[in-house]
Amino acid sequence: MIWHPFTPQLGADEPLKIFRGEKEFLYDADGKEYVDAIASWWTVIHGHNHPHVLSAIKSQLDALDHVMLAGFTHDSAEQLAAQLLKITGDVFSHVFYSDNGSTAVEVMLKLALQYWQNSGETERTTFINFDVSYHGDTVGAMSVGGDSVFNRAFSPLLFETRTFPYPTLGSQAEVVLTELEIYLQQHASKTVAIVLEPLIAAAGGMVFQSPETLARVARLAAEYGVLLLFDEVFTGLGRTGSMFAYDKALVKPDMIALAKGLTAGALPLAVTLIAEKIHAAFVSDDPTRTFYHGHTMCGNPAGCAAALASLELFGIEHRLDDVLELEKKLQVHWQGLAYAFPQKIQNARVCGAVGAANLIAQNEKPGYVFSAAKKIRQVCREEGIIVRPLGDVIYVTPPYNISDAALEKTFAAIGAALKQYEPH
Repeated sequence: MIWHPFTPQLGADEPLKIFRGEKEFLYDADGKEYVDAIASWWTVIHGHNHPHVLSAIKSQLDALDHVMLAGFTHDSAEQLAAQLLKITGDVFSHVFYSDNGSTAVEVMLKLALQYWQNSGETERTTFINFDVSYHGDTVGAMSVGGDSVFNRAFSPLLFETRTFPYPTLGSQAEVVLTELEIYLQQHASKTVAIVLEPLIAAAGGMVFQSPETLARVARLAAEYGVLLLFDEVFTGLGRTGSMFAYDKALVKPDMIALAKGLTAGALPLAVTLIAEKIHAAFVSDDPTRTFYHGHTMCGNPAGCAAALASLELFGIEHRLDDVLELEKKLQVHWQGLAYAFPQKIQNARVCGAVGAANLIAQNEKPGYVFSAAKKIRQVCREEGIIVRPLGDVIYVTPPYNISDAALEKTFAAIGAALKQYEPH
């Protein structure tokens, strides 16, 4: 009856029916407790059903359920926009509302292209992207993603990009940055923007990047006059240990996309934050320079109220401090697994509230369809832990305020799964 996302239609696990959520836990029909070790696709940053967020939603619904944002406005949308601009340090001047990460990225791409058209540089049509990137499942977002199982079937629909390897840690980054600069020297005048997941390429395998590398990418964009677009749908709102990943590199992108943790998982909402330089190109009495794009539910009042409450919790409950403490705990746990299973996992790594490691394979090619992922997921579920490996990559991205007991149980379950894993 329900066509579940990213799920084979033959041979998939029976869906786990969840009846209730509280803090870092989910509960099934029998009352069995599960630790949500991936924060339900990285959204539930304060834990499930946080009373502060729920109260804000209920209060908003008592006054206004929805009003379209074309030609109308309301307090929650205005207050959230003001707060987002404030916490980003006035890097941006405007907020464009949408409803999920893919559409927030789509807005960035369309704004970037039309910015150059409005500026008279119509020959700029090429986007620079990176090979392990995943930006969502709309056509534009797929186009700037790396070649993968997520978008390969739709290649006839996608526009061309110039793709580089994601500049990761170490000497590889130097090679990529050199190649990127050579390309910009020759093609900057035809380039719209660099599109990047800053610090961590998430769905592509939790691939890490240094702040120094990110800063150098930003310098190249500025030097050669191309726009810099950051997809912070995963990395934004505390996940890397700072409020935004770009904060760690001390750079100022032209636009960023935010979603996932924005409403703490309570309601669908996304935003694209836009620098004044971009906005200024649309200020005109010429109607053809207008950005003709919108979403029915964009700026939904209840979603905006949830997001405001979520942002308030960063101050009320000192959430970034929680992330820094969690980072230390994740490092200890992953080091323990790496020590216990040196023949089974490699490249254990932690950044903020993200911890991951790669399964070692002998004959099977690593990737999203890696066969052992299903068994790892099943064993952990039996142990009362919800994880969802990205193929050969096991990762933990829990709510920022997860308890020590739940974290220990999570890694005990991963350890149990690794005991059963035999590289082949």
